[in-house]
Amino acid sequence: MKLRSAVIVAAGAAMALAGCKSEGDIVVQQGVGITALRSVCPAVGIPDHTGDITLFSPASATTADAIDVTAVITNVRANCDESGAEVYSTATFDVQAQRRDVSGTRTVEIPYFSTVMRGGSSVVAKRLGTVTLSFADGEARASAMGTAGAVIDRTEATLPADIREIITRTRRAGDTDAAIDPLTRPEVRAALARASFELLVGFQLSEDQLAYNATR
Repeated sequence: MKLRSAVIVAAGAAMALAGCKSEGDIVVQQGVGITALRSVCPAVGIPDHTGDITLFSPASATTADAIDVTAVITNVRANCDESGAEVYSTATFDVQAQRRDVSGTRTVEIPYFSTVMRGGSSVVAKRLGTVTLSFADGEARASAMGTAGAVIDRTEATLPADIREIITRTRRAGDTDAAIDPLTRPEVRAALARASFELLVGFQLSEDQLAYNATR
């Protein structure tokens, strides 16, 4: 599974854009090659191919006429408290589902995961949850809400002072590195990766379900 965010609530990777500004942020002014605001809050998103799920009846089928229930994760919303030594990030999302057979009431439980990633490749934590969808008699659609959370050490999400100095130092014409984007330097890129976190949510899919999403 590719752990790349398909839906981004707070921008991730090297330069995260955020609406808040505090001690852990970096503001690089225009005229030195880049303009960015970086927050210690994690990016929030959905990994590729995990934002929707299709249930079949019978379960072994994969044809369109055997589709039983479909569901999608949408309206991902993030909230972050970065006021203390630990950064608390929460995400809420809606699950919207549709069923083929609308006769009778029905309850469907769908598992989902929340994963905290560091540097785009290292899994720091993973939790599983379940959303319960309740279909009323005669209704084809149902919805439910899920939640996820992350706790991150602020120091781990903050760039070291020497890296901050490299990024923010004013460069003048004639300087040996005036034309070099500091974000291309290996030590800067590595430090940015180490300090970048993501809170990812998606359906907990089986291998067959993941393959179906990736190839349909």
